[in-house]
Amino acid sequence: MKISIITIVYNNAACIESCIQSVLSQSYKNIEHIIIDGGSKDGTQKEIEPYIPQLGYYLSEKDKGLYNALNKGIKAATGDIIGILHSDDLFYSKNTIQQIADTFQQTQADLVYANGMYVNKEDITQVKRIYKAKNHKKRYLNFGWIPLHTTIYVKKEVFNKYGMYDESYRIASDYEISLRWFQEKNIKKQFLNNWVVKMRLGGKSTTPKLQKLKSTEDLQIIRKKNLWGQFTLFCKIARKIPQYIIPKIKTYS
Repeated sequence: MKISIITIVYNNAACIESCIQSVLSQSYKNIEHIIIDGGSKDGTQKEIEPYIPQLGYYLSEKDKGLYNALNKGIKAATGDIIGILHSDDLFYSKNTIQQIADTFQQTQADLVYANGMYVNKEDITQVKRIYKAKNHKKRYLNFGWIPLHTTIYVKKEVFNKYGMYDESYRIASDYEISLRWFQEKNIKKQFLNNWVVKMRLGGKSTTPKLQKLKSTEDLQIIRKKNLWGQFTLFCKIARKIPQYIIPKIKTYS
């Protein structure tokens, strides 16, 4: 079983090498790492160049936004399973992809999702926010529940059958496609109750100035998916509060 990991990057020379090394260090070796660079101007390409022979696919050109870049990666992917690791992020352990592969093989799922955490950008040992999931029930979606997108791995055939990212959204298409998957009863889902990713705080959707845009797009998506409008959006936002509080009173690593 080949697993394609898609990393999109733009002007992130400081972190891209650690992202690549996180993939290379995985105990599971049948991995195709795809990097889509949006034409960075800060030396990102120079950081990537030494690793090009070890990549499954590499493209550096101007794109039309992050979801356009992700769609390019999906089209290039030749793996059976597709997951996302953003350029700021790291796998939780060297065995992460092995655990995901085992879960697919043991359960014959179409989609596997898990737990993720956000860490300090400069010190990744400092956990700032935890994002735990649970076994899926469709009614949870009305209450703003959705797994962290970078913990979701899907068979490529899911993209082929149900479509790719909607590029009309600037910042919330990951929410739209997640709802598309979790509302579809014919997609077999499996929860893996493990940590799989460490995300550095400061990504596009975690920037405060973009939160208003994200909420606007989230509400459009919520209404499009026939959820409970402002109530669902309120619940989705409120879910973040304990995610920030719990790491202050409980130690994670």
